[in-house]
Amino acid sequence: MASMRDIKRRKGSIQSTQQITKAMKLVSTVKLQKAKNRAEQTNPYFNYMYRTVTSMLAKSGTIDHPYLRKGDSDKKAVVVITSNRGLAGGYNSNVTKLVTGSGELPREDVEIYAIGNKGKEALERRGYHIKADESSIIELPVYEDAAILCNKVLEAYTAGEIGEIYLAYTHFKNTVSHEPKLLKLLPVEIDAKEIDRASESSVLMNYEPTEEEALDMIIPKYITSLFYGALVEAVASENGARMQAMDSATSNAEEMISDLTLKYNRARQGSITQELTEIIAGASAIS
Repeated sequence: MASMRDIKRRKGSIQSTQQITKAMKLVSTVKLQKAKNRAEQTNPYFNYMYRTVTSMLAKSGTIDHPYLRKGDSDKKAVVVITSNRGLAGGYNSNVTKLVTGSGELPREDVEIYAIGNKGKEALERRGYHIKADESSIIELPVYEDAAILCNKVLEAYTAGEIGEIYLAYTHFKNTVSHEPKLLKLLPVEIDAKEIDRASESSVLMNYEPTEEEALDMIIPKYITSLFYGALVEAVASENGARMQAMDSATSNAEEMISDLTLKYNRARQGSITQELTEIIAGASAIS
């Protein structure tokens, strides 16, 4: 059995850790409120943009455009959004598992555009090639940064360096529910339901001035909007995951402190009992 000094030292150490986890939980809670509001405001536009573009392309018939056909290269660009910091439970590992566990993304054919140090480091350890490190973006996501990243990825796509573009991020459902997602952005995949709806209508989409010029403007805005929406949702999900993780850590520390307090009291009681026994035995021996 551990001595009273060891138990007291360990209890003090856990109490110090608990103070840190409490503080981190409070900080994450404040950040979550701001990020949550931003994600809830952005999410409708994010979803509507995705549905609008897929619906539009489903009604366009057969259009030969670089953004709508698979490139000649077998390389696949994957934009992976994680965090720069840990202590967020399984938030970062769940996103990296989407990439490493996907049969569509063999390691030798993947080019990683990393947003977040944790995802970059995890994939780098597993042998994935890091094409670009844009980890600073996740600290304060703005639309302009998403546009710059979009231009960089689309330049590689149109140059034939990559043939497909994917996005791996964490979808923010609510404060306690976050879902890792892997989306294929280019070539644009049209939902079967949209194709069925389009086939029921005899009217095809008309473009003005031309199909090529319209898609040259629409698709980059579509990709940028998805990038920005994913960044905003990822920040909210990260703070939600960290708040839950720190809450669990604080609760676990409280249980450990209670257990150590009980052990300390038992050890103290045992020590007092032993001293009384020795005193009584000594007095008996004298008399």
